[in-house]
Amino acid sequence: MAREVVEAPLPGRIVSVEVSAGDTVKQGGVICIIEAMKMLNPILSPEEASVVEVAVAPGQTVKTGEKLAVIEYQLS
Repeated sequence: MAREVVEAPLPGRIVSVEVSAGDTVKQGGVICIIEAMKMLNPILSPEEASVVEVAVAPGQTVKTGEKLAVIEYQLS
């Protein structure tokens, strides 16, 4: 198993969180949505994975590189 920290690629405000700890998310599945400069930016899972931790909540402001979630997946 590999763990990966999903980080914010840009600063903005969390509009919604689409997963909870313990959920399974498919590759390309939405983890959360960040609003930046009036555009909604979905943050996608890079792999099919289990969500270990969600580190943000709706309405929270994040900076580039800030932890959004931690996922765990099988190495191929």
